[in-house]
Amino acid sequence: MNVVSEPIHRKKLSDEVFARLKLMIETGELKAGDDMPSERELMERYGVGRPAIREAMQALAGKGLVEISQGERAKVLRITAESIIRQVDLPAKLMLSGSSDSLEHLKSARIFFERGMIREAAAKASPAQIAELRALLDKQKQSLGDANAFIDADMEFHQAIAQISGNPIFVAVSGAMLGWLKSYHTEMLIWTGRENFTLVEHEEIIRAIEKGDADFAEKAMIKHLERSRALYALKART
Repeated sequence: MNVVSEPIHRKKLSDEVFARLKLMIETGELKAGDDMPSERELMERYGVGRPAIREAMQALAGKGLVEISQGERAKVLRITAESIIRQVDLPAKLMLSGSSDSLEHLKSARIFFERGMIREAAAKASPAQIAELRALLDKQKQSLGDANAFIDADMEFHQAIAQISGNPIFVAVSGAMLGWLKSYHTEMLIWTGRENFTLVEHEEIIRAIEKGDADFAEKAMIKHLERSRALYALKART
């Protein structure tokens, strides 16, 4: 069809309100932490009804731009790497829950990602950060026999390695991957008695970071993740 002859589609009022409010946030007229104008104020400003305002606000909330609380004005959110990643959380979980191929791709992506993170940690870790890793390992040892606590401590350990990079995007991606694995896949190490393998491997990873040996650290991380990748499987459907 010739572009010139294509029909012009009239925008919904809520779409127009959304576009104007989004522009106010993009230009800095409304900043992170600011209250959004009240519904009544926006209705008067734009000459539209309450439904159009509410639809626009819901659309802004869906994009992670504002937070809506019952009985309070919506607030402009501070955009962070974590809040951006959170926007794809549900679609990612749905994709992973329905496909073993997607799970395998996630496992491979995690190994690719974490081998870079561990090299960063070996190059940058401070004595305080190494001490934090040891404290998390102790916490994990103390949680033996409690599956949920053990897995949570495992996630904290890997998150702490990502945080050593100082890059919030790395931290957000690491947290997302770990969360997707935990939410939709079953970690079987508790039932196979392999918790102690995890503890030994984490100890080896810490030693490599402490030595500042990136090659040794990367090999230790790959060995750990390649062994544990088989312990993640799609939850059985009921």
